[in-house]
Amino acid sequence: MNIPLIDLKVQYQNIKDEIDKAIRKVIESAQFAGGEEVTGFEHEFAEFCGVKYGVATSNGSTALDLTLLAFGIGEGDEVITTPATFIATTEAITHTGARIVFADIDPDSYNINLKEIEKKITSRTRALIPVHLFGQPCDMDPIIELARKHNLILIEDAAQSHGAEYKGKRVGQFGDASIFSFYPGKNLGAYGHAGIVVTNREDIANKVNLLANHGRHEKYAHLIEGYNYQADAIQMAVLRVKLRHLVDWNEKRRQNAKIYNSLLETLPVLSPKEKEYAKHVYHLYVIKTEKRNELSEWLNSKGISTGIHYPVPLHLQPAYKYLDLVSGSFPVTEELCSKVLSLPMFPELKEDDIISITEEIKKFFSLQ
Repeated sequence: MNIPLIDLKVQYQNIKDEIDKAIRKVIESAQFAGGEEVTGFEHEFAEFCGVKYGVATSNGSTALDLTLLAFGIGEGDEVITTPATFIATTEAITHTGARIVFADIDPDSYNINLKEIEKKITSRTRALIPVHLFGQPCDMDPIIELARKHNLILIEDAAQSHGAEYKGKRVGQFGDASIFSFYPGKNLGAYGHAGIVVTNREDIANKVNLLANHGRHEKYAHLIEGYNYQADAIQMAVLRVKLRHLVDWNEKRRQNAKIYNSLLETLPVLSPKEKEYAKHVYHLYVIKTEKRNELSEWLNSKGISTGIHYPVPLHLQPAYKYLDLVSGSFPVTEELCSKVLSLPMFPELKEDDIISITEEIKKFFSLQ
């Protein structure tokens, strides 16, 4: 067998003519920075998310950097988020000079736990960044209520949840602003780096746009010092094509998850739990098992690729040693990180391959 964790080659082959035409159009126009592909995608993705404004950026990390800066987050401020996420979420906080404050996660959804957030709010707390992890939305209504109660800025990190829904509405419209990454392996992935900030606030969209483009709205008229975090036109052209397929691709991911769930039901692994309020889009199909490392080695030896997202929680990373957080600080996150294993998941994954994967998992446990 040779079953990858994700197969971007087969996706390209399925939409090759559309992609090639879109890229060729950009090259022939020689409009590589800015232009109609960038503004077109900004409008289309904002509309997809149900918000008024979109500002495309060079990647998801810079999207979050710019969002925090646009809201004026800085030294002396605290921002609460989850330790069960990729480091880009927290890097953006420290880039502003603010302090990271972690809150533990819910054991079923793996998303940030509302009760744990409440414990961490102080007079210095300025913002909350809930992360829609692995493709499943956070329980947003009580988080929104909490943010309003304490007058906090709410920023959705939806980098892994393109098209996911909370109570029938797509993520990206619940925060004061939201960010998405279009890294190639995402549900909606570019052929390089790209990101976006979406918001209903015109002032924030304008500030993000200003910051991303050297502090200017027109050439050589710099209102402030900014950054070169602009989007690439070829990536935007690719994303405009792919956006037309995203709903169908997400449904195929959901179908694959149902097959996995059914076949794994009797095995000693814990499959993802889709919450009653959520429409999970399975950016990753993540199981939990006490035999994570051994099972991963077994599957890899059989030609089945696996992943571990993430083996070391952020609060135990060397980069955050200065926070003085020790093992046991966030027990639910630590338990997740010690047992989590990602199985192959992509829209084109065949049912026969899922059957083969689960048969190998069954064989593994039969030998234990």
